[in-house]
Amino acid sequence: MLYKEYGKTGKKLSSLGFGIARMPMIYDADGKAAGVDDEKAIPLIDKALELGVNIFDTGHYYMDGFSEGFTGRAFKGRRDKVFISTKNGSDGTYDGWMKWLERSLTELQTDYIDFYLFWGLSLSSWNENINVKGGLVDAMRKAKDEGVIRHISFSTHDEPENIKGIADSGFFESVLLQYNLLDRSNEDTIRHCGEKGLGVSVMGPVGGGRLREPSKVIQEILGEKVKSTAELALRFVLSNPHVNVAFSGMESFENIEENAATASVSGPLTPDEWDRVDKNFKDIKNLADLYCTGCNYCKPCPQGIDIGKVFKFMNYDRIYGLKQHAKWEYSNLLKPESNDKPATACTECGECEKKCPQKIEIIKQLKETHEALK
Repeated sequence: MLYKEYGKTGKKLSSLGFGIARMPMIYDADGKAAGVDDEKAIPLIDKALELGVNIFDTGHYYMDGFSEGFTGRAFKGRRDKVFISTKNGSDGTYDGWMKWLERSLTELQTDYIDFYLFWGLSLSSWNENINVKGGLVDAMRKAKDEGVIRHISFSTHDEPENIKGIADSGFFESVLLQYNLLDRSNEDTIRHCGEKGLGVSVMGPVGGGRLREPSKVIQEILGEKVKSTAELALRFVLSNPHVNVAFSGMESFENIEENAATASVSGPLTPDEWDRVDKNFKDIKNLADLYCTGCNYCKPCPQGIDIGKVFKFMNYDRIYGLKQHAKWEYSNLLKPESNDKPATACTECGECEKKCPQKIEIIKQLKETHEALK
């Protein structure tokens, strides 16, 4: 297992982190989650520890609200062997934030949390609600001064430039953000945060599961040097010099063993391999842009179709070779409760094609996408 200094925190973390979000669950007769199946789940944690993983990330809402409680049980009696990361997603008030923290401490069965994150922080929220007199910065500082939390952190899905703005505040010690082969929008942000001295951890290194699906298009970039799409995806993320930890939600022994092997001394890509992957994915992205650049000038569709989203699913299939995932994503649009409409909702009014700067034949492509993914 590779271990890296986590920014300026003074902690050395395993480059593979365990996201406790996909453990085996127990369900009641109505199909509602009733808890975690500890007999099946704790051995997975044991295996990760055996293979050198020392950082585990959880959150109150994960696994239908059972994740933190499970984490507490899993590390009872061996709390000092691991680093635990969790998040505060309170109502934004000082009292609400403190109550959330106390609940996390209780569920985790611990008197301190190693990395405590503002959950899903945006720059606007930081400026307007948190970094103000009487705001939550005071709560975080108080908790740290008392030793209840060791390091102040944040997770975010904000725009890359906004994330840089939060990092520039100098308040935080680490960040958790999105980064993978399919979404490199945070690449420069990661470099910026790393150079600022923040520990950088990545969520979704295998694209939220998308890159677990075999893809000849992706695997053939390095040929026999990789065993699976997921392996290449994880090696790519870990090869970024400013990424310290890649969190993966691992739900099987096979998954843990494969990822741990990848996060070994031979795991990251060589400079030559990185250049090959970089060039190939830029070429793939250029090809994908022929179908849709994702600019969203076509919005809003009078019929409620998120055209960019539909074409993104098409690109998963046609460009990246991830057909099963593309079909699964599209199937969600076919459900009655979906907020977005499927391609079949198109009435051929032509409003989208008038606004498309790429002059894409949107109506035709919507029909093709539905036929391919239905």
